[in-house]
Amino acid sequence: MLGKLVAAAPRWPRTGPRRRPVKRVLDIAVSGAALLLLAPLLALVAVLVKLEHRDAPVLFRQPRTGRGGRQFTMLKFRTMIPEADRLKAALRERSEVAWPDPRVTRLGRVLRRTSIDELPQLVNVLRGEMSLVGPRPTSFAASTYALWQTERLEHTPGITGPWQVDGRVSMDFTERCRAEILFFREPSLRRELVLLARTVAVVVRRTGAA
Repeated sequence: MLGKLVAAAPRWPRTGPRRRPVKRVLDIAVSGAALLLLAPLLALVAVLVKLEHRDAPVLFRQPRTGRGGRQFTMLKFRTMIPEADRLKAALRERSEVAWPDPRVTRLGRVLRRTSIDELPQLVNVLRGEMSLVGPRPTSFAASTYALWQTERLEHTPGITGPWQVDGRVSMDFTERCRAEILFFREPSLRRELVLLARTVAVVVRRTGAA
């Protein structure tokens, strides 16, 4: 049903010349203020992550696909054990899916449930690589997208978006693309502010948290 709505929806103007600077100013103001207000929490989490595994980095850096298909490095607090990548292949060979993921640390589970692990992405917003609200950046290249899915790359990726609020764990990538494309075809700062407020409610309720 959502796919039919995407196909039938009118092609609204993309992020216009007047709206884009306003949104960028909002991104800088909110992310900058949030980093200042949350500095004590960020410092505490960084210390706890370091204490859990002293030889591992505090931040997890992963290449993500951003606006126009360009790659950037997305930041998160590390939530997995240092040898997580090596164990991934071994877990993939098991006949049963390991749940909860044994690679996630005890602290990491708390950070994921509360979405605190995502807070370093406020730095990505300040850099202009991400926005507060936008399609969620993927870990795979734009060359793997179906042609219709590339429409989501016309927008700066966000910390939050319709997927995080309305679907998260329950949506596959196709459903997620359709929801994001439909939402961002009609640019509206008011709708994005409403979505930001809804994101706070989802995080508090821990809805769909991994």
